[in-house]
Amino acid sequence: MDPISDMLTRIRNAYQRGQKSTSVPHSRMKRELAMVLVKYGFLRKLETIDLEKNKKAIKIFLKYKEGEPAIINVKRISRGGQRMYSGIKKIERIGGRRGMIVLSTSKGILPHWEAKKQKAGGEVLCVVY
Repeated sequence: MDPISDMLTRIRNAYQRGQKSTSVPHSRMKRELAMVLVKYGFLRKLETIDLEKNKKAIKIFLKYKEGEPAIINVKRISRGGQRMYSGIKKIERIGGRRGMIVLSTSKGILPHWEAKKQKAGGEVLCVVY
């Protein structure tokens, strides 16, 4: 299974069960993606946990607003078998004012408005709203 899809599924399932946190195996890309979600208010915070010798995990603390999940839906766009790339001009706004498209660009993992500002297209990782 795709590691990013696995992370997003764990977050979605934790929200559905009303949990306060969830953990995922550590990777730099997953950590950067989670940091973007924390920065823009979709998650509360995250911590890196050392498990064994060379194994780490990321503990993700979920955010609720008045008892409702901060993330209504999260969808993986680019997959292992079908990569989706987007230039600056083709990045669209999804999910109204709350929606965010997350891209992996040459300048790091960015939300769509930052990617437009920095004129950097890239792989469309997911849509969060």
